[in-house]
Amino acid sequence: MFPGATTDREAASYVVVGAPLDATTTFQPGTRFGPDRVRKFAETYDDYDRRTDSRFSAIGVCDAGDVRPWDDVKAYLDHLAAELRSVVYDDATPLLLGGEHTVTYAGVDAVDPDVLVVCDAHLDLREAYDGNPWNHACVTRRCLDDLGVDRAVIVGARTGSEAEWDRAADADVEVVAPEDAREWIDALGDGSAGDAAGRTFAADDSIYCSIDVDGLDPGYAPGTGTMEPFGLDPREVRDLVRAVAPHADGFDIVEVNDRDDGQAAAVAGKLLREFVYAHAAGGDGSSE
Repeated sequence: MFPGATTDREAASYVVVGAPLDATTTFQPGTRFGPDRVRKFAETYDDYDRRTDSRFSAIGVCDAGDVRPWDDVKAYLDHLAAELRSVVYDDATPLLLGGEHTVTYAGVDAVDPDVLVVCDAHLDLREAYDGNPWNHACVTRRCLDDLGVDRAVIVGARTGSEAEWDRAADADVEVVAPEDAREWIDALGDGSAGDAAGRTFAADDSIYCSIDVDGLDPGYAPGTGTMEPFGLDPREVRDLVRAVAPHADGFDIVEVNDRDDGQAAAVAGKLLREFVYAHAAGGDGSSE
């Protein structure tokens, strides 16, 4: 159980669902251990949050456990989406613990947002990887092309194939480079988010927020499958989550594995809690 999740399913405002999918990892496997590892390394966090003057245990979080995967990835994603959709139908916010990034497809399918905000080192805009369109390197492309998301904002991206960068040049994708992330996050917190082209969120946009832990620099979160140097620092990602949370209808943290001493899991658990605190409070996007 995620520490501090004390509410039963029927009364919950937030429902944690683990999705330990580890089917298409392309370098270091181990995301099957991600959900439980995040739970473990969140055990030491204090219940009280000074910034919001609230207690995690009083916000109404339920941990519904894991949805066990199997080898048919698309069938599993459809099943996972149905489980998450039941959370949405109960007027609760789904909090998905991955697992490889492919599980974001199920979260987006369940929430049906206008905008997908992703923190990720990679564009994940491939049509297929090694012939597989359900590879974790394709998840943002699947959400755009198959689920009809209007727009994807990829914060922290610093690598991709030539074809992916061509796809990222289309009007429905915005890429915020690591060196531009702080300015973008601060602008979003002020209610004026936009890149140099002046693109902004509409006030009534529904947003799904996905945090791939490899969006952080691997010096902070080495326990992930495909480490990519020159990434974001934890405070930048924290402030991104705080700024997006009040506008979001779903959240996930993905790509944590067991190949470090707990750094990636620790930051992942903290980011989930930051999302809940900021979402429940209505958030002001401020940083400390």
